[in-house]
Amino acid sequence: MSQPVPVPPSWKDLGKSSSDLLGRDYPFHAIGLEIKTKTPGNVAFKVAGTRDSKSGMIAGDLEAKYTENKYGTILTNTWTTSNVLRTQLEVENQLAKGLKLEAHSSLNPEKGINSGLFNLTFKQPGYHARTSLDLFHGNNITSDIVLARNGVLVGAETNYNINDGAITRYATALGYSAPDYAITLHGLSNMRLFSASYYHRVNADVEAGAKAVYNSAASSNGMNLEVGTKVYLDNSAFVKAKIASTGALALSYTQTLR
Repeated sequence: MSQPVPVPPSWKDLGKSSSDLLGRDYPFHAIGLEIKTKTPGNVAFKVAGTRDSKSGMIAGDLEAKYTENKYGTILTNTWTTSNVLRTQLEVENQLAKGLKLEAHSSLNPEKGINSGLFNLTFKQPGYHARTSLDLFHGNNITSDIVLARNGVLVGAETNYNINDGAITRYATALGYSAPDYAITLHGLSNMRLFSASYYHRVNADVEAGAKAVYNSAASSNGMNLEVGTKVYLDNSAFVKAKIASTGALALSYTQTLR
């Protein structure tokens, strides 16, 4: 008898392999630097910064993440160059197996801008569901679910407005995932934007992927297509290339320093 996949990906991770292959590591308009370190006391630090090529503006953040494996807790604090303080608390598998609670807060002391977000995630074999509520602007509840069986993935997302008592946004997805390839179809923006993505791990050193997007609301040029590949040169370096239906060709080289 066939068994469902242990835990399917979340809604936001459907088609992620193809999206990462085609979207990451192409800093066209900025130069970025990221440094990560970890202490013996389960505290990880990350310093990241980018410089906009056009405006010359530099933005960065300092992140400290503390992990307590005994209690399934992760506390992350981030301070940005915009003087925004962000805190994220995650508690997993404490109240119930597969249940994860997340609280996000953001504070700008100068402007007095506050935000808070509460997320609830529940995942089991063949099932992955999430619900999100904005604590400061609690008019909308966003929920999504992904079901899986024998490699087939079916997902849906909705946004419900409490004041209006109506669903304001919905989306669906259908996909198939295998150890070395994945296919995902999305119907987004109330079924007005459609995408199809494909990812293939050709071998240990080569990846390939493609993504097509069709906007039914566009007056012209509603169809876009991208095809790309990634080749590992060694354990610390790789090159990527992609070409779009618009004729744009992009190349990138990434080197990890240890």
